[in-house]
Amino acid sequence: MNKRIGLLLLFLIVLAGCQSYEKQTETTTAITLKQTEGNFVESIKPDIKEITIAAIGDILIHDRVYNTAVEGEGYNFLPMLTEVDDYLKTPTITMANQETIIGGKDIGLSSYPSFNSPEELADNFQEVGVDIVTMANNHTLDRGEIAIQNAIAHYEKIDMPYTGSYKSPADREKVRVIETAEGIKVGFLSYTYGTNGIPVPSGKDYLVNLIDKEQIEEDVKVARESADVIILSYHFGNEYERLPNDNQQELAQFASDLGVEVVIGHHPHVVQPVEWLEGKNGQKTLVAYSLGNFLSGQEQLYQRIGGMLQFQVSKISYSDDTIIEVSNPSFLPTFVQYDVIKGKMANFQVLPFHQVTEEQLDNHQAHYEEIQQHVQQWMPELQIIE
Repeated sequence: MNKRIGLLLLFLIVLAGCQSYEKQTETTTAITLKQTEGNFVESIKPDIKEITIAAIGDILIHDRVYNTAVEGEGYNFLPMLTEVDDYLKTPTITMANQETIIGGKDIGLSSYPSFNSPEELADNFQEVGVDIVTMANNHTLDRGEIAIQNAIAHYEKIDMPYTGSYKSPADREKVRVIETAEGIKVGFLSYTYGTNGIPVPSGKDYLVNLIDKEQIEEDVKVARESADVIILSYHFGNEYERLPNDNQQELAQFASDLGVEVVIGHHPHVVQPVEWLEGKNGQKTLVAYSLGNFLSGQEQLYQRIGGMLQFQVSKISYSDDTIIEVSNPSFLPTFVQYDVIKGKMANFQVLPFHQVTEEQLDNHQAHYEEIQQHVQQWMPELQIIE
């Protein structure tokens, strides 16, 4: 009898111990999960800021373009841009390549091969959404230093940032950084392969940035001190070739290895493909080798096709780290429409390609599909904007 009572007491003690252990284990597990979940919640809720940036192709103003923009004593290019202004205004920052210098009519407007454009061009593009222009290209020195100084004076007058050509050594030393309302700082650099054989005036290298790897590396290093993301523009490649050459690809990879997030190319006057490159440290670089002509007086089919590259920049801040991410690239194909009146080109207008009609371009749908495939060939995921 006593033995049975002893066994019963032993069983009850063991049972109580097991329940206590299970309860303790459950409590410990719950605390661990709660702590883990707390850390997990903290890790997936960083401070995220996002902006969109867009870049358009060459603004190459021949006399047949500015002659049709005459309005009173000045020039008005806005009617040429009405169909694309919403696309240009939507991004947080829109950049453009001002291929022809806006030296103004006081020194005489001119066309190919030595360009000089009306100042109103800058006013009109600013009005439709352009926030910064690149000036380093093979036509920068077409009309000499006076045209550059006139252009910069006008950009400063209308508060339009510019890069790639400068009024003085001190001006060149100022890194062009646009800080958005979201707190993201975007740096812009611009370089050209040459200036059509026109020598840069002695002691005035600041008038135009030439492609020089040592200088580019130094500029990127300086820009990184104040910019979250760097967009580097190259004026390079062979005119009218639809694929980048070895030099373009090598220079794009060079920029990627320096940590540049985005490379935008100009000069071929036709659209070339978009792709991702991987830098030596493993980071991605978005590259558009050529965005073609956005507005020009060139006549051939592919010279009339340009585009706007758009992408998202995210600044992801954790308690102890900040990550910059470039993502969601997309592309708006554009088309320069014009009429021929009495044998002359007139009524220029930049159109989103998807709005082009059969009357404006024979077999337009096939051309539209072909340009999509062309620009996407190295990046099938590239979205087409419509």
